[in-house]
Amino acid sequence: MKIILPGGAGLVGQNLIIQLKHNGYKDITVIDKHQSNVDILKGLHPDINIITADLGENGKWNEAFKGAEVVIMLQAQIGSNQSDLFYQNNIESTHNVLNSMKSYSVPYLVHISSSVVETMSEDDYTKTKKIQEEIVLKSGIDSVILRPSLMFGSFDRKHLGWLARFMKKTPVFPIPGNGKFMRQPLFVNDFCNIIISCINKKIVDKTYNITGLQKIDYIDIILNIKSMINSKTVLIKIPYKLFYVLLWFWALFDNNPPFTTKQLASLVKNDEFEIIDWQNIFKVSSTPFIDAIEETFIDSKYSKITLDF
Repeated sequence: MKIILPGGAGLVGQNLIIQLKHNGYKDITVIDKHQSNVDILKGLHPDINIITADLGENGKWNEAFKGAEVVIMLQAQIGSNQSDLFYQNNIESTHNVLNSMKSYSVPYLVHISSSVVETMSEDDYTKTKKIQEEIVLKSGIDSVILRPSLMFGSFDRKHLGWLARFMKKTPVFPIPGNGKFMRQPLFVNDFCNIIISCINKKIVDKTYNITGLQKIDYIDIILNIKSMINSKTVLIKIPYKLFYVLLWFWALFDNNPPFTTKQLASLVKNDEFEIIDWQNIFKVSSTPFIDAIEETFIDSKYSKITLDF
């Protein structure tokens, strides 16, 4: 079975390729424009086909779809202060991928959406992910839509991975407000196994909210990571408004900051996402949070590999 992974050099793609190969899938093609992350992928998997290309622009990359049976659409602009990047990388790229699927009669799509489409947030990421879902649903291609919550695991360049690296570098770690913002983090390995279950079962015309089963406050996530990596950093609680100003100031010098004011606003909203019985639906066991962060930061042979933003 030939599988195409648009945007496959990011967090989910890097982990998914490992899981796919463990499950016997070998004919894998990745299309991604981020050269440094593509280079990491090539070093780890010289046996798969990797194309460096911008999915937001038409090109010869679409010829790779010939003979493919499954597309797992992973490409996404997650954070930036430039709105046009979200539209190019979340919307234009989706049109191009779906057109390529139709041109070469690729029969099945697993679309990776996001839990944010269920929120009332109005940031660029949320808006474009909602539009992206609509485009997929109107495409006429047999597909399943998965909406994961905040993910973490090996190769995590943002989220928990960035937080852990920041802890190792700074003597002081700022916490916005009291840090009591409920999160539902999802271990990426569990999510990858759900994707593989979709491929095996050819689930179509379904949309699933895939949420971490444990509810945990942001500050407790930080404390758990701090303990796991044996960080000596001191946690300091900073009033929300001051924290916001500091992020705004940071963005003046960084066009692609790891954490933006819009993401801060989303963090403190305390959105609670639907929990379905995905363990039974997909026959995938949930990894307890403490075990998952131990595997992410301590046990995994990939724990020292850091992707770029």
